[in-house]
Amino acid sequence: MITLIVNGQRHEVDVAPDTPLLWVLRDTLGLTGTKYGCGQAACGACTVHLNGNPMRACVLPVSAAAGSQITTIEAADHRIIKALQQAWVKREVPQCGYCQSGQILSAAALLAGNAQPSDADIDSAMGGNLCRCATYVRIRAAIHDAAVTLRA
Repeated sequence: MITLIVNGQRHEVDVAPDTPLLWVLRDTLGLTGTKYGCGQAACGACTVHLNGNPMRACVLPVSAAAGSQITTIEAADHRIIKALQQAWVKREVPQCGYCQSGQILSAAALLAGNAQPSDADIDSAMGGNLCRCATYVRIRAAIHDAAVTLRA
């Protein structure tokens, strides 16, 4: 059994230690907000927070996450995530929506450590998240909007 703390709740899962965290979240715990994109940690669709740091769940063995604080998009009551979601809607960021949970969690990690990010800060933090719909300009604007909301 592996103990996981996901969105503040403790879970005991009976899976192989090398099972990617993504599949444990989706298939074992039913948290389907974290998406499978490429399976190679290249697109960012599977981004979750591990102790506050953005990680790619598709390549992270569940054993490496044991005992850590794991946050998924389902933790939407978190104030940073809420501010980002509101800014996403305001700026009409979502198109197909597939990458959005990974985008928001990467942006949340940025804002947790940088209350007033520059465009360069945003581009650096978001560089590992791909958007097939190419809403990158809107994503950057939404992150700036969320930063303003959070500072208010």
